[in-house]
Amino acid sequence: MTLENGGEAGFLQRHARSVAVLGSLAVSILLSLLTVIGIEWITRGSLRETYGFLTNPNQPGWTTLGVFFLLYLAIDALIGRQHKAVLLVSPLVLLMGVVSQQKQVFLTDPLYPTDLLFGWQIVELLPVLIEDRPWTALALGLGVVVACVALVFLWVFAWRHFRPLTRTERLLRLVIALPILAGFVSVMDYNHFSWVRDRMKVYPILWDQAENYRHNGFTMAFAINLPMANVHAPAGYSTAAIDAIPAKLLPAGTSHRSKPDVIVVMSESLWDPTRLDGMTLAPDPMPVLRENLSGGVFSPEFGGLTANVEFEALTGFSNAFLPTGSIPYQQYIRNPLPSLATFFRAEGYSAQAMHPFRGWFWNRTNVYEALGFETFRDSDAMPPLQKRGKFVSDEALTREIIREADRQKAPFFFFAVTLQGHGPYEAGRYARNTITVEGGLDARDSQMLATYAQGVKEADDSLKMLMDWAATRDRETIIVTFGDHLPPLNTVYRNTGFMPGVTASRKGTPEQMTREHETPLVIWSNRGGAQKDVGPVSPAFLPYYILTATGFEHPYYTGFLGDLREKYRVIDRYLLIGDKGDTQQDWARKKSVDPLVHDFRLLQHDILFGRQKGLERFFTSHADVAEAGV
Repeated sequence: MTLENGGEAGFLQRHARSVAVLGSLAVSILLSLLTVIGIEWITRGSLRETYGFLTNPNQPGWTTLGVFFLLYLAIDALIGRQHKAVLLVSPLVLLMGVVSQQKQVFLTDPLYPTDLLFGWQIVELLPVLIEDRPWTALALGLGVVVACVALVFLWVFAWRHFRPLTRTERLLRLVIALPILAGFVSVMDYNHFSWVRDRMKVYPILWDQAENYRHNGFTMAFAINLPMANVHAPAGYSTAAIDAIPAKLLPAGTSHRSKPDVIVVMSESLWDPTRLDGMTLAPDPMPVLRENLSGGVFSPEFGGLTANVEFEALTGFSNAFLPTGSIPYQQYIRNPLPSLATFFRAEGYSAQAMHPFRGWFWNRTNVYEALGFETFRDSDAMPPLQKRGKFVSDEALTREIIREADRQKAPFFFFAVTLQGHGPYEAGRYARNTITVEGGLDARDSQMLATYAQGVKEADDSLKMLMDWAATRDRETIIVTFGDHLPPLNTVYRNTGFMPGVTASRKGTPEQMTREHETPLVIWSNRGGAQKDVGPVSPAFLPYYILTATGFEHPYYTGFLGDLREKYRVIDRYLLIGDKGDTQQDWARKKSVDPLVHDFRLLQHDILFGRQKGLERFFTSHADVAEAGV
């Protein structure tokens, strides 16, 4: 026994450094696990769900643990002492978890990085909160003081008792941890598919942030949303700069004898499939759209992200000035925002939004309220509607629009988003396809195209139904319909030569970009028929055309946007297309930007992120509605 004990002691003495290093790494792993458990327990409010997150192989629980482990190794190496990183990182992430949990209690949403953009509002609200709940505020204040004192004590204790790392240990930790962390950051760009990210079970679920945070956990979901928080004030932004933007003094009211009713239908994935090279579709799937075509919408998106097109069409603002990959509906719209809804309500209209799906999708319930709609009727607020395939049919939604319109006594503004055109376009989705497809595609692509074309035909039929109903009305009725983006037809595009890949380019020649991003646009009145020669325009210009069609004038929607539209058709992140067809590529990187475009960006930033100094001059209708509290 003595020899055995002596042998063990000798082994430990010979390998004391290695044992210490392994022990240190084991403690770092344990601390990382406790951090993940803590943050998930706080944000989920359930230890059982936290256990499920860590043990479910289809969720990134162990990926999250690995990220914290590597982060702790790197920070410890930089500081020079083991386990000190946990005292720096854990309090911060746990505090963020508490804030996220409280935000979910009161606002139903988790904490987003972009919430930091609106921190000044919290500061302004603090006096009100303290007055309303003084004892709660006092307890929180004392808790913060105690936590800070305890943290300082732990830092001092750690500095005195935690083992310093040798130079070799520090170097090895940095050499291992930093490249892996850098590689992890590089695959977190959700704008591109990543095989590695997919294997780690990190799935960006941007259309449903609650599910995004549930599946990925707080840390990964927060990291996915980080790029959208990088919103900087444009150069020259100030109160004086906003005051210097000219605003037209326009008369109130409309040039029409009565206030027209307005129905805007954003049709899911509506596009002209006859544009595919070498393909013949018979009969024409969109004769009504073609006959009444006003022009096109240059969509900033492709195959998805409908909410971004919707944002432009309702506000007259542009995604071109926001971080790449951002989704205003999810990250930026926190407070009342001027929109067509607030304008029409100020003119005595009722304003209603409709979409035959759940209101949480793209955060529409909260966003439509912020945009001033009095009512949002989602699938839960509508009667059961007939489906075509998996989704509510365009015909059923159109009948619901007509039924609701017939109930209105005051002038109304309806904004509806269809669902039937949503992909995937699988074989057998419709019992019978009435559009035949001929060309050089294989059976799979031909079937996909036929399914999609059948949906286009039914969207076209629904538009005809709406127009036929409007033609019988005494009150003037304006109907605007447009596609939000091209459909996700996958290999159909590449195999017909329509585009080189399966998705549209983000940067390219003006001809290529227009080809891959333009969707149909119809602006029609039961009095004057279809407006023509609108051309391909950014969705941000639609409010200008809608108000012009109804005869209204407005300092921003017809005044400022009208001046902008006289000079430009398209304002895209990488491309400007002038009214005469002249183009500017990578315009945002040039040293000088057109003052009119710069003013557009200044005003948008002021209303979305600034102190809204331009609100009363440019959005008097919104200010009136907000003041009336209706």
